[in-house]
Amino acid sequence: MQAIRSGLPFLRLEDGFLRSYGVGPGYPQLSLIVDDQGIYYDSTRPSALEVLLQSGQDVLQGLGDQVSKARSLILEHRLSKYNHAPDLPPALLHSGDRGRVLVVDQTVGDVSVSLGGASAQTFLDMLSAARRENPGATIYVKTHPEVSSGAKRGYLSDVAEEDGIVLLRQTVNPVDLIRAMDRVYVVSSTMGFEALLAGKPVSVFGLPWYAGWGVTDDRQTCPRRTRRRTVDELFAAAYFHYTRYLNPLTHRPGTIFDVIEWLVRQKRMRCRFAGKIVCVGFRRWKAANLRPLLRFGAEPVRFVRDARRAAAVGVGPDDSLVCWGREPPKGVVELAAASGARLVRMEDGFIRSVGLGSDMIPPQSLVLDETGLYFDPTRPSDLETLLNQRVWSADDLRRAESVRRFIVEHGITKYNLEPRAPVDWRPDGRLVVLVPGQVEDDASIRFGCSDVRTNLGLLQAAREAHPDAYIVYKPHPDVVSGNRRGAVLLDEARRYADHVEIRFSVVSCIEACDVVHTMTSLTGFDALLRGKRVVTYGQPFYAGWGLTTDRAAGEAAFARRHRRLSLAELVAGALLEYPLYWDPLLKGYTTCEAVLNRLVEERDRRERDGTLNGLNRGLWQRNRRKLLALWRAWRTAV
Repeated sequence: MQAIRSGLPFLRLEDGFLRSYGVGPGYPQLSLIVDDQGIYYDSTRPSALEVLLQSGQDVLQGLGDQVSKARSLILEHRLSKYNHAPDLPPALLHSGDRGRVLVVDQTVGDVSVSLGGASAQTFLDMLSAARRENPGATIYVKTHPEVSSGAKRGYLSDVAEEDGIVLLRQTVNPVDLIRAMDRVYVVSSTMGFEALLAGKPVSVFGLPWYAGWGVTDDRQTCPRRTRRRTVDELFAAAYFHYTRYLNPLTHRPGTIFDVIEWLVRQKRMRCRFAGKIVCVGFRRWKAANLRPLLRFGAEPVRFVRDARRAAAVGVGPDDSLVCWGREPPKGVVELAAASGARLVRMEDGFIRSVGLGSDMIPPQSLVLDETGLYFDPTRPSDLETLLNQRVWSADDLRRAESVRRFIVEHGITKYNLEPRAPVDWRPDGRLVVLVPGQVEDDASIRFGCSDVRTNLGLLQAAREAHPDAYIVYKPHPDVVSGNRRGAVLLDEARRYADHVEIRFSVVSCIEACDVVHTMTSLTGFDALLRGKRVVTYGQPFYAGWGLTTDRAAGEAAFARRHRRLSLAELVAGALLEYPLYWDPLLKGYTTCEAVLNRLVEERDRRERDGTLNGLNRGLWQRNRRKLLALWRAWRTAV
């Protein structure tokens, strides 16, 4: 009324028909309906959707094969409004059914019921009609997901299970369930339309948006709806014309296919770790940062202190025991062997965040490795196996090259902290050698280096290889910050280095150098991305594939790496396939490209407002940020 009095347009908003992966505010919506006339579930007045369907407009015009493609994808991947429900367990339905009829319940108080011309009695009448019209068939009554979770009650929650009636309280994929049925009865549920998409006969006892157009068995009529429409026309009108979509990768307006791709990715990740996930030995702050990224299965991830508590959780062959780094806590290996649970090692991905992990800043990429870990050359890793075996498609390699170009163009690294600007060195025409420092107690050095295993030793080796070169030593950001060991005293460093760089980013250093000498640093990989020559003294994941000069070529990892890779193939394995990527805003799994864009946006925003430098400098600011992270972690049950 206020809008009418003010002469302003009044818009009604509602979730779209493909809303999100899960239910509730923890899963932001990916589609939106904006209606300036009514709303689709209110049959008491026309909605913009009804007006469109009643008009003479050809709703399929201009869509080509998009309607059939989207419909096929929805059925193939069993997509619905919410998509967290597991597939239909075969044992849930009776094997001896002479026929199967689905009766769809709804939540008490659902406005689509009252505005669809129905009441509590309508549900009882529907159940009675389903039994009467399908003699001998088993009637499966499906409760709403929010009833299954205990949040609400349904109209048929108290129906007695007797001969021929089965109450399905379990959360189960609705499209999967529909496909197992011969006929579907609904009042106003969108499951009725999903049944139409699946080619099932549908009897409707209310007035949902898809009733009254000639494709449903209607027990009520709507005099306003006089046109005949096909299922494809209904689908095009509702899912293409009426609904707006978010592109989850760009966070900008998108299409139905953007949302389908996102939902399929979430379902695929759920299948990767379907059982319980039990993380052992994680610090509280790390557990708090990682908990959102590990929402694979139906059960929430559990963090426990040790193997004894992990065993008390009750792990089995479908479950996963997760530890951080190379060495599992005591007893975890034995527990995995005894229970049959998978042992998964976790680490940060190669493109992690804006800010250091040691400063407790949450990651946007992770590695979950069931074989070893990429930095541990003493055993194979999932990445090494991938690089040894995968045959990449032309599309994969084009995508990898696009990612490489984006990284180079925008100066992206693992932590994205330091200012990016041309360096002010004066090499006087000499060869410029970059020597990136590392954390000397890092596992990649302890287990992957032999002759050269310290920053000072690396500097010595670089000077010996290039006696007349201009050598730049770049300390590791964790060492500069004071978080980790590995500092080389400046006087010692300058015995071999012409310059010690602590100001400019490693990208600026790489771009200004001719060759990089490294033990196992990720800087070597960053240099390869930028077309630089790289000399390794250890066994990093990117060495041994014919792209680097390897001074430790006789070591064990190189004997296992029997292929010669292109740079695009290395990028495809290391950046596109091996890590998982996380969108903290949409709370879902995303792509490498999406995380790259988010990191660039955040880094550039911090550069503009002056907060980027504060992430890496200022003891008080950094310690304050750590204390806040610890406080948040303490308040989170682990």
